[in-house]
Amino acid sequence: MAKPTALIIGASRGLGLGLAREYLRRGWQVMGTVRGSGQTQLHGLAGQVGAELEIETVDINEPAQVASLRQRLADRRFDLLFVNAGVANDPAETIDQVSDATFTWIMVTNALSPMRVVEAFAALVTPAGTIALMSSGLGSVADNEAGGWEVYRASKAALNTLMRSFAARQSGAARSLLLIAPGWVRTDMGGPNAHLDVETSCRGVADTITAQTGKAGLRYLNYQGQPVRW
Repeated sequence: MAKPTALIIGASRGLGLGLAREYLRRGWQVMGTVRGSGQTQLHGLAGQVGAELEIETVDINEPAQVASLRQRLADRRFDLLFVNAGVANDPAETIDQVSDATFTWIMVTNALSPMRVVEAFAALVTPAGTIALMSSGLGSVADNEAGGWEVYRASKAALNTLMRSFAARQSGAARSLLLIAPGWVRTDMGGPNAHLDVETSCRGVADTITAQTGKAGLRYLNYQGQPVRW
């Protein structure tokens, strides 16, 4: 029996790298992407596991690179497409303080570019497969009662809304569509005081994806498989 296959966009470090490790542990064939030509932690992992991990290069903020990768993978099929992208400014910076350039960079990286990847690669996902994106609990409009992280929150809320629009165009399709909040994780963005380590979060994310496989439609869930309010 052929191994299930995962395409993880943004796997050079942090949560993306953690997901690559987790799916390899589960016996999947994994393709992970990195942005540049330099060596990353994903390359180190590839040196340990061999042919079970493939590495491709793409900067999702560069449409020409996305199109080139799509062309290179035209004959491939994946059981899971997972798009992991996230940048942030100073979480204390309010909307009146952020520059146009920073606001645009965060919105493009966190919302526009991930959705362009989904649009470009959806046809490579098997009919009963899963398309998932790394969202955030901070993307919940309903749960925003404490403020902070204003631009980052807005970008993830935008991602959620755009994915709902995508899902509305997929009515009747069998694929599982997921927006996943990984929890507060000890990554470069989450910082050293975060509640979760990468392995715990990614194990939960993978368990959540497994539990949702075969369930058509869009869901916004946390790493424990619990619904997050929109």
